[in-house]
Amino acid sequence: MSSSSNDRDKKDRAAGPSATRNVPPSAMIPAGPIPKVPIPKGPIPKAPVPKVPMPMSPAVPPSRPNKAARTVLRRLVQGETPPTAPMNIVERLAGSPYANPMIQVGLADESARKTIDFALRLAETMFRYGAGALEVETSIIAVTAAFGLRNIEVDITNQSVIINYAHRDGVPITLLRVVRSWTNNYAGLVHVHELVTDIVTGGVARDDAHRRLDTIIKRPKPFPRWMVSLAEAVFAAAVVGVIGGSPFGMLVALVTILLAGQLARMLGRWRVPDFFVTAITSFIVTIVAVLCFMFHVPLSPSMVVAGGILLMLPSGRLVSAVQDAINGFPVTAAGRFLSAFLTFGAIVSGIAVALVSASMLGGDRINVAEPGVGSLPLYVVLPLVALATVAICIAEQTSVRLLVPTMAVALAGYLAYYGGMELGLGARFAPALAAVVVGILARVIALRLGAPQLVVAVPSIIFLLVGLSIFRAMFVMTLTPADSVTGAVGLFNALVVILAVAAGVVLGDNMARPLTRPAGQKDRRRNRRR
Repeated sequence: MSSSSNDRDKKDRAAGPSATRNVPPSAMIPAGPIPKVPIPKGPIPKAPVPKVPMPMSPAVPPSRPNKAARTVLRRLVQGETPPTAPMNIVERLAGSPYANPMIQVGLADESARKTIDFALRLAETMFRYGAGALEVETSIIAVTAAFGLRNIEVDITNQSVIINYAHRDGVPITLLRVVRSWTNNYAGLVHVHELVTDIVTGGVARDDAHRRLDTIIKRPKPFPRWMVSLAEAVFAAAVVGVIGGSPFGMLVALVTILLAGQLARMLGRWRVPDFFVTAITSFIVTIVAVLCFMFHVPLSPSMVVAGGILLMLPSGRLVSAVQDAINGFPVTAAGRFLSAFLTFGAIVSGIAVALVSASMLGGDRINVAEPGVGSLPLYVVLPLVALATVAICIAEQTSVRLLVPTMAVALAGYLAYYGGMELGLGARFAPALAAVVVGILARVIALRLGAPQLVVAVPSIIFLLVGLSIFRAMFVMTLTPADSVTGAVGLFNALVVILAVAAGVVLGDNMARPLTRPAGQKDRRRNRRR
């Protein structure tokens, strides 16, 4: 027995450890009988459990977690976003007519260059037609976001637009477009606004948008040139009546502007710079008024000059410059301010040359900067304001369907201005009140008619004569050095009025946002369902 067990051990050691693991468990049980353990009959008694006295507590139902309370507490402690995180560029669309754009998937990376080219061409067209910097920026952001480009940066100056698209895994794309010409075409600006709105709502693809933009650019203006020339003359005549001129003075202003307008167009065809065109035009207006004074024609020369040069005054450019500064575009605002004051310098230069020429011919030096005193009753002034508003709309090439609404907004603003002056608000606060009224009504009416607010607001504030006060102050400072302090004070007051008017228009636009928000909320809910 010992020899057999030794032989088995040798075989196991030769087979290795795997042989030992393969031995069944029954082979490892020791030989011999298994002892039997007696099992007691009946139920098994349980071990006694010691009783521990528990403290008495009132019966309270188990607390449930309050999710709303935790959310509010988390917002109070953490905030929705980190305080130093940069704002997403798409958030710039909040409050604009293009909020919540419908994003078209599948167009982002493979066609980014085409999308940026279209956005730059759109921005150039809007700048040429007279749009503000904020409207151009929101249009670019809305179009690029709708076509799938969200990681873009936009830089806008006075006459250039830069778009940079930097994808995380791709090569950055930076394109620049310079605007070298401007034209009056508010009707084209309305068509561009409609195109951007259709793109944002997802109804226009990029190729169709290219074709529609080409059609807008090639579309003729709504009014011919002869009608624009006549409208400019009618505007000057109506303004002479508003500031207190006689009917004969209105007639002289109409004829003078017709003559000066034809000369200005001829100089424009010869590519003469705008500075000299403006100076020559103001010279013609002033020399006509001086000749009428020398021949004892019964009219006020200052009224004729004021009505004639009001069309050349960059009132809309000044207001747009202040709006750009308020909306966060200081470079664009500085460029427009410089351009506006160069225009004022050209006007004063032309008037100075005319006065010096008249004095050399033996005429008396007249004061063309006399402030006009409106002596006409309100029921006569209101039709003149309406006529001047329609005339300036035709000169700016506004859409025909916007003529009557713009006239109504201008009349409402003038009534607010007249009421403020009657209440004793002063020459500074009354224009601001009128501008707020114009800003509110312009946003509501323009968006209801599918147009930008600028198209209705700018022609409606011309009656405030914000440029005429700056001209008078610069005239006094330049040609009458003895009254330079008076001119400086007048210039400061004029700048305050312009700031008040521009700020009033922006404030009215922001106050009217709740009145135009329901459409945006409907679009947001529809976009979320999709």
